[in-house]
Amino acid sequence: MPLLVPIFRPALILVDVQEDFCPPNGSLAVPGGRDIVPVLNDLLKLPFVLKIATKDHHPPDHVSFASNHPGATAFASTTTIVNPANPAETYETQLWPAHCVVGTPGNELLPELDHARVDAVVLKGTDPRVEMYSAFRSPLRDPPLAGAVSDLEERLRAAQVSDVFVVGLAGDFCVVNSALDAAQLGFSTYVVEEGTRCVGGAEAWAKTRSLLEEKGVKVIHADGPEIEAVKALRL
Repeated sequence: MPLLVPIFRPALILVDVQEDFCPPNGSLAVPGGRDIVPVLNDLLKLPFVLKIATKDHHPPDHVSFASNHPGATAFASTTTIVNPANPAETYETQLWPAHCVVGTPGNELLPELDHARVDAVVLKGTDPRVEMYSAFRSPLRDPPLAGAVSDLEERLRAAQVSDVFVVGLAGDFCVVNSALDAAQLGFSTYVVEEGTRCVGGAEAWAKTRSLLEEKGVKVIHADGPEIEAVKALRL
């Protein structure tokens, strides 16, 4: 009986490469956030079967904004989020400056990103009641909050994706959570180290990398063999 070799169908997910997450004017600028764009554009040139950009797409009354909690301070305060369908399910989330608000310049993808090579843009964080670091879904799972589940998994399944390569901002929040969810959903998952930056800088990346590897996500380099395998594809 012949050995069945799995078909390699990789997708690229560019997480939240938006103005508000980048210097010089972003309200929640990640140090060095803009510096990753050349790496991302190089990756966008490769024959991934699907190339998805995600965007934080928050309403002004979003629960993660410190300005919506009297007396709260961005970066220092937290709030408890409760599942509307199950009060027993809760979690704590950090509060941030208002960012990526619908209709504002900070919501836009960086202009230097090669938009023409992006197949689709997936919006996340649209439900004001819940934070959504992962591009797939919020942390509320029992039951899932319908307004905080994107169509990203559906798009990947429809394209018969086998492997997911994740880059973008920020490494210690939305990138790590998106990658962990991709792995949990059964995709072979990679984070390209040169294609991400962290809110907490190098120290945060060291912790994030350890967590990713502990959970079965492989951290790779932009010139590594996994990327070479993508280059070799003939679609």
